[in-house]
Amino acid sequence: MSTSPAPAARLAGLGVVVTGGGRGIGKAITQRLAEAGANVVIASRKMENLQATAQEFSQLPGKIHPVECHVGRADQLQALIGETEKVFGPVDILVNNSATNIGQGPALDVTDEMFAKMFEINVVSALRLIRLTAPKMIERKSGGSIINTASFVAVMGAATPQIAYTTSKGAVLAMTRELAMVHAREGIRVNSLCPGPLQTPLLMDFLNTPEKLNRRLNHLPIGRFGEAIEQARAALFLASDDASYVTGHDMLVDGGLSKAYVTAEGQPILPPPSSLV
Repeated sequence: MSTSPAPAARLAGLGVVVTGGGRGIGKAITQRLAEAGANVVIASRKMENLQATAQEFSQLPGKIHPVECHVGRADQLQALIGETEKVFGPVDILVNNSATNIGQGPALDVTDEMFAKMFEINVVSALRLIRLTAPKMIERKSGGSIINTASFVAVMGAATPQIAYTTSKGAVLAMTRELAMVHAREGIRVNSLCPGPLQTPLLMDFLNTPEKLNRRLNHLPIGRFGEAIEQARAALFLASDDASYVTGHDMLVDGGLSKAYVTAEGQPILPPPSSLV
């Protein structure tokens, strides 16, 4: 009977690209994959965030290399993959995590320009990176894992509209499923990670009144917002051979939100796990 490798060896020596890897979910994913031995190139527009992340996790088993990149620029995406191959070799795992969210407000007020920008960053950039990496995965005949960060809003509606963002994340799910089916027999697994609302400074600054906060918490069965590291643990599963029979899957890590009609009353009896570090 085969056994799973130790956590620090699960992804040993594999080459990874994580867009949006300097903060939030991307930073947490970078940490978990590097802990598992992967060599991770992290990319975003803010080099200072990338460098800080690389420095913070410099003692992990896997190496981390920052690359400044605007994912909306096709030439910079090509340079990103070229730099990755130069530094770490082939890309075995691609995490399309970069996203933007503009145009919040009345749904019918969204402009063509807002929609175009949202799709350029949230959908087209991911497809461009897949086109740059998947053919080489297929050529090597050694498999590969592609993870596209979507959102719980891709599967359920809200009366606090962000129509362009929601639509773009729905497109990410559709694109993921199609690519997963097309390339399944070539050993390429393509899955979506769908985070629920997280305890981030950005969201907490927005939910700056008890009314705003409770309007969301009332819909969360677990009774709390999620943490970025909880998303990262799911991404590690999808990236590794532990998920060798998982493709085309929309992995909802949302505290049960997308399955809820009526939630339980009262406060949760347990705090977030102490292992969320």
